[in-house]
Amino acid sequence: MTESLDKEKPKEIEKEESKPSKLIAYPQICAVENDDSTGFDIEVFLPGVDKDTVKLKMDSEYIQVSGETDTVKYTGFYSLCCPVEPKKAKTTYKEGLLKIHVPYREIEMHTIDIKID
Repeated sequence: MTESLDKEKPKEIEKEESKPSKLIAYPQICAVENDDSTGFDIEVFLPGVDKDTVKLKMDSEYIQVSGETDTVKYTGFYSLCCPVEPKKAKTTYKEGLLKIHVPYREIEMHTIDIKID
């Protein structure tokens, strides 16, 4: 009975089954305040990923990073605890390690003095 099922299988399904799908994984990330407390030093681990497949997007509160190998698609979206200046970010990528240095954004405080009784 198994033979008859295999023979009746459409060729479209056979093509899909032979094509390996990529594993989707979150990249490992480490974010620490830099030595002079002016911003973040962030490291994103993307083992085996070629530089030309790495994509990085940032705004003042979030970071999104992705990259691909033949078998793995890395993708992650992370929240930063302090606002940063994404236009001033500096990055390097070498041997699967994306390094990002981004300064904190200057906080604008619109405060007023309150009289204490």
